[in-house]
Amino acid sequence: MAGGQPPKRRRSKRKIGLHRSHLVLKLARMVNAKSPIKVRTTKRETGKRLAGAVK
Repeated sequence: MAGGQPPKRRRSKRKIGLHRSHLVLKLARMVNAKSPIKVRTTKRETGKRLAGAVK
């Protein structure tokens, strides 16, 4: 292969979901830290509880 680029579409649809979910979670936590409107992050973790912990 010329150029040394890997073949496209290495990840499955399921892996893309996992890959994106941790980025979305990080963003949601950042929003919860600053915004008065809280976002649900995970099943066990809500915005209000997290905002109290992370200041």
